[in-house]
Amino acid sequence: MKRCNAFILGCFIGLTVAIDFISSRHAQANEPLEVVNIGSRRELFVDRVIVGELNGAALKMHTPHLAPAVSPPRPHGHYATVLWNGEKYQFYYRGDTKLGNHWKKGWEQYHEGEVTLYAESKDAIHWTLPKLGLYEDLPAFPDGNVVLMNEFLVNHNFTPFIDTRPGVPAEEKYKGLGGLAYQPHAEHQEVRSRRGPGGLQAFASPDGIHWKKLKDKPVIPEEWGKYFDSQNYAFWSDSEEAYVCYFRRFIKGYRGIARTTSKDFINWTPFVEMKANLPSEHLYTACTQPYYRAPHIYIALPTRFMSKRGSATDILLMSTRGSSHYDREFTQSFIRPGIGSAGWANRANYTAIGIHQTSASEMSLFLTGGRRYTLRIDGFVSVNAPLAGGELITKLLTFTGKELEINYSTSAAGQVLVELQDANGKPIPGFTLTDCKPIYGDHISRAVEWEGGSDLSALAGKTIRLHFEMSDADLYSLRFRGE
Repeated sequence: MKRCNAFILGCFIGLTVAIDFISSRHAQANEPLEVVNIGSRRELFVDRVIVGELNGAALKMHTPHLAPAVSPPRPHGHYATVLWNGEKYQFYYRGDTKLGNHWKKGWEQYHEGEVTLYAESKDAIHWTLPKLGLYEDLPAFPDGNVVLMNEFLVNHNFTPFIDTRPGVPAEEKYKGLGGLAYQPHAEHQEVRSRRGPGGLQAFASPDGIHWKKLKDKPVIPEEWGKYFDSQNYAFWSDSEEAYVCYFRRFIKGYRGIARTTSKDFINWTPFVEMKANLPSEHLYTACTQPYYRAPHIYIALPTRFMSKRGSATDILLMSTRGSSHYDREFTQSFIRPGIGSAGWANRANYTAIGIHQTSASEMSLFLTGGRRYTLRIDGFVSVNAPLAGGELITKLLTFTGKELEINYSTSAAGQVLVELQDANGKPIPGFTLTDCKPIYGDHISRAVEWEGGSDLSALAGKTIRLHFEMSDADLYSLRFRGE
């Protein structure tokens, strides 16, 4: 009898578990699936926002190539900024009016002579130093290319940007932040008592050359930074409809990154500490900026600092779209210190703010000492498939536009085929893999064609998936174009 009761009880429990499992699967099946509306935006593969499935394919980080240095190949301090204003490139970097070993006289004297220097270029490679005449002749800078001086602590890391906010006044087309926070020991506090509080101070300019302070006091307070001794970059974000600033902060004893936002560049929201560091890892700079071909994606090229290896540094690759964490698909180095002692010196590797196109197929990154690295346009990360084949199936998407444009590369033997599927994963007639004209070669921009043509306007606004079948190929980016 006891065995019978136990058997009945076991059956009851098993039936209950089965019902619960079926109910759970039914509930999941009826839950609405995520649909990503990409509109006509270009999407890269630095994160998995549109990646659904990878079968036989994988995300691959690509290594930048060392290119001929900028000319003249002068050093530019640890923090530098390269801007493009539609007519010319503008290069901002730190200099010092006080020649010699004045830094031995103390922290205040070390920072007192710092200035912000300026250069111009048509190609971001060959630079000239314009004689601006903004300040009296300085023996240290006979070319007269100083745009900002006599701003204590600000010039240590002054970082400008071109303000793209709709309706921004012409006299404030350029904005910038700069400054440090005082540390708690006596020397700093004595200087603070005479010179006032530290923090990030806000400036504006009509041309990137003539600067004025927007407010007497720092707009981002010193207690946020610990100690802002890095490059703290702000920019206007169309996707967030706000100014965004990524700045240096110690987080649990390690150098890390925080962010804050503002509607007016003066009043900033309480900071958020970014989730970025691996255990026991120092990230010396944020170097986070909108990618020029997809500004809703912020590319970060932070410096990783190895304090127990002679303070050696290398460059990482991360990304974010405005949340409190970075997507860090890859933890290995993006740019290594390189062969020779120079790259392995104390804090030798920092990237400048600014990723710029310098040829029809390449973009340039600028590093300490005038070094320049090149990378394929959009070529941070690709979906890579071997010769044996692989596939990418995207998440559910909606789009606007008429054609699917891809940035891709294949070997001589490789190819790419593209299929459009409906929300249920069923191939859409006329846009199947067998309808797709084989794609091979190497193009930054190419429209996908099927036997019936490339026009997808009838599917705009509808929920679809993209199915890529690839062999010995890389897919770097995609977008729907031609609304």
